[in-house]
Amino acid sequence: MAGSTPAVTDVTFAVEVLKSDKPVLVDFWAEWCGPCKMVAPVLEEIAKEHGEKLRIVKLNIDENPEVARQYQIMSIPTMAVFVNGEIDKSIVGAKPKAALLRDLSSYI
Repeated sequence: MAGSTPAVTDVTFAVEVLKSDKPVLVDFWAEWCGPCKMVAPVLEEIAKEHGEKLRIVKLNIDENPEVARQYQIMSIPTMAVFVNGEIDKSIVGAKPKAALLRDLSSYI
């Protein structure tokens, strides 16, 4: 699931996301989540098209429960856009590409 959307972990989250100099969308997902698998290729496309403005990373909540607990991720897929180390926007649920692009328009 890498490509343009690399994985982050509980260990790398602070450096990769919180200290980033550009907005970072974190895709909170799990292997067993069907809607997560549906949205993954869409996020991959968005990352390829808009990677210079918005970084997109994936965090598997089963393998990295600390970050998910810290940000109280209750349902997946949840996509959170972090700006300057804080959640600026949350998007819950799988959406088609056009809807995601609308949600992310202020970042891309």
